[in-house]
Amino acid sequence: MTDAPLTGIRVLELGNFIAAPFATRLFADFGADVIKAERPDGGDELRNWRRTRGDTSMLFRTIARNKRSITLDLRAEEGRALALDLVRRCDVVVENFRPGTLERWGLGPDDLARANPDVVLVRISGYGQTGPHRDRAGFGGVAEAFGGLRHVTGHADRPPVRPAAPIADTAAGLYGALGALMLLLARERGHAHPGPRVADVALYESVFMLMESLVPDLDAYGVVRARTAGNLPGVAPSGDYPTADGRSVLIAANSSGAFGRLMAAIGRDDLAADPELADGDARCAREDELDEAITAWTTRRTAPEAVRLLGEAGVPCGPVHDARAIAADEHYRARDMLRPLPVVVDGEPEEIRFPGVVPRLPGAPGAVRSAGPELGEHTEQVLGDLLGIPPERIADYRARKVV
Repeated sequence: MTDAPLTGIRVLELGNFIAAPFATRLFADFGADVIKAERPDGGDELRNWRRTRGDTSMLFRTIARNKRSITLDLRAEEGRALALDLVRRCDVVVENFRPGTLERWGLGPDDLARANPDVVLVRISGYGQTGPHRDRAGFGGVAEAFGGLRHVTGHADRPPVRPAAPIADTAAGLYGALGALMLLLARERGHAHPGPRVADVALYESVFMLMESLVPDLDAYGVVRARTAGNLPGVAPSGDYPTADGRSVLIAANSSGAFGRLMAAIGRDDLAADPELADGDARCAREDELDEAITAWTTRRTAPEAVRLLGEAGVPCGPVHDARAIAADEHYRARDMLRPLPVVVDGEPEEIRFPGVVPRLPGAPGAVRSAGPELGEHTEQVLGDLLGIPPERIADYRARKVV
């Protein structure tokens, strides 16, 4: 088999929680050697999040998969020296501390560039490395509010709600990985700029980039987008519709062609033929009428029946899946989106299914080789094999909690 596309790339992860570790997981999935440095006293806090059994959460096992874990106290001078030794052997460093933290530790961009002029540094923070808010603490939920997402999420007559997934963190991780790959590509093609090679990623900006024409709509039309429940403004008909079996289906028939096919499928040829409804703005103006017609049809059918009939008619439609439905879905299995691994939860290994690898690259695929490691599982391996440190010295570091 062809090597994974990032085989030979080594990444040092100095991050915690989700944003930086999500970025490095993308590297790890496609063959990069990702070394995750964790505090000796407990490691990444994500190990304890949403854990109802065992010592390590499935959230950590998922985000930290395919990586090697070492313990390293970056607050100690010897720990920082070890970190710089690792930087000399790495292509990419990813961190998500508050701005200024690495500089206080003597691990800022200039320090890393002196250790390894070719290294790429990805910095993920709440508000970025510059600007009046750079020193503010920033978590994903705050970034989603500051970036405009929270204001438009939920029902108009209720307070804003948070999306039930870490949108800001994962978006920032994606931008961080993209930034690192661009800088690596520039280096390989002879386009590297002088000085430290830094990708500065702000959580709030990663959210703002997802917000489409939020500000252009304000400037051009004087429109301030508000909460519109489960639908996007100006997109109709589209949304969740209840079915006869107590479930719901998501129908997205907001293009003119899909709208006509939907109306024909639900027996409303009168609406399909209405010349006014050929225009998207007109459909939005009559959204309640259209939703009523669609609901009258879906509530007389089960969710599987509705999905089948609308699918046969060429209407974008799908079930609203929960975890059990995803785990049982034949399409997820066919696309290899559920990868089983043996994981020790309560003393004994159990088969746990983890998300697959995205994107699919035929011929040079990514892989889910291992679940997130135990704390410091690879410390001796990395310090011994990579840095050439003898076992007795590593034991001394451990005794003094440097590692």
